[in-house]
Amino acid sequence: MNFHTRKWVKPEDLNPNKTLFGGRLLQWIDEEAALYAVIQLENQKVVTKYISEINFISSAVTGDIIEIGIEPVSFGKTSLTVRCIVRNKMTHEEILSIDKIVMVNLDENGKPSPHGKTNVEFVKDRLAERKV
Repeated sequence: MNFHTRKWVKPEDLNPNKTLFGGRLLQWIDEEAALYAVIQLENQKVVTKYISEINFISSAVTGDIIEIGIEPVSFGKTSLTVRCIVRNKMTHEEILSIDKIVMVNLDENGKPSPHGKTNVEFVKDRLAERKV
């Protein structure tokens, strides 16, 4: 799994127990999954359709640096399914896992649209193809 995004836990990210608020973490995950889908599907119009069980394993506190990992699970006709792991950057202790986040590709009218993708593509490879 690749961990691209890092977040520094700040006081405004905490719940009354002085640990990372789950809603804030889910906001960060949703954004990361959307960015991943936009890049993979080459379309800025994607939405979150489904998030499976969220497994909170441990927590984070002010000053912790967390990292969010996303990896593809499968490509559907109009969707991309990814999984997510969040961990503490310094200790690698797992904070949360989600087995399935389904992102849907949309057309200009906001309707699900086939994306034609079947495999993970890397931007560097796309750029190399365009130069040829």
